[in-house]
Amino acid sequence: MVFFLQNVVNALQWGSFYALIALGYSMVYGVLMLFNFAHGDVFMVGAYIGFGVATGLLFLFSGVLPGWLTLVLTLLISMVLTACVGMLIERIGYRPLRSAPRASAAITGLMIGIILETGNLALLGARRVSFPSLIETTTYNLGGVYVTNKKIMIVAVSVSLMLGLYQFINRSKWGMAMRAMAFDYVVVPLMGVSINTIAAMTFAIGSALAAAAGILFGMAYPVLDPYMGIVFGWKAFVAAILGGRGSVLGATLAGFLLGFIEIFVAMAFPSTLRDLIAYSIILVILTFRPHGFFGEPHSAKLRL
Repeated sequence: MVFFLQNVVNALQWGSFYALIALGYSMVYGVLMLFNFAHGDVFMVGAYIGFGVATGLLFLFSGVLPGWLTLVLTLLISMVLTACVGMLIERIGYRPLRSAPRASAAITGLMIGIILETGNLALLGARRVSFPSLIETTTYNLGGVYVTNKKIMIVAVSVSLMLGLYQFINRSKWGMAMRAMAFDYVVVPLMGVSINTIAAMTFAIGSALAAAAGILFGMAYPVLDPYMGIVFGWKAFVAAILGGRGSVLGATLAGFLLGFIEIFVAMAFPSTLRDLIAYSIILVILTFRPHGFFGEPHSAKLRL
């Protein structure tokens, strides 16, 4: 039982990363019927921006700011900067292709991802960088289950961001506009809602959440790689599809579910079989729920 609970803690942390990244995929797909295949690399960019911000804050205010405040500032500044990157991607890469076939936009997303990776390599080189330690690690023994303050913080921050997004989508005027556009992409602009504004906002929010995931990942596994967004991006994309089109709750649950599947499969089977078994389970779920957990059948003829 102790071993089982220890893996539950690990799965909650691992699933937090998938869930935060999957939310960006789900929002863009839900509002614009667009697969933003560059989103995994936005996660990578957010992690590196967080690395730069944290390093700068430590250099300027070492011994002045407490670690937790440095972490909060790193999160906020990095999320804002990465949101700007997301809006730039939407403006330059996707907006000119809004009326083009979706396949053209998908290929553009792959190219944007390559540009982000190559830009990182050109700027920082191929070597990995170590994310600075902003807070000291404290380990708690809860009945034989070891939990660190960083794991608690990662799950708490992730869940808080997810709840905040849920409240924004369901209670704010802009969130209502996003839900309306996801419901009827053609009619909503006739009601005075700007497609460009909603699209930019959607990319900004999704990119900010990806940045938070990147920083939290750097806190847990402090080695950043220019290609770290590829695997995380594709797995989060799978979680977004599993959760259902445009569903914040679905993407969150699917992200955590994928984290749990991967951790517990690795616990019972060789790690080389982890992805095979995990994706097989997801394939079975999608066979019976082809629209995902909270997705609904819809006609895409107007946008495909």
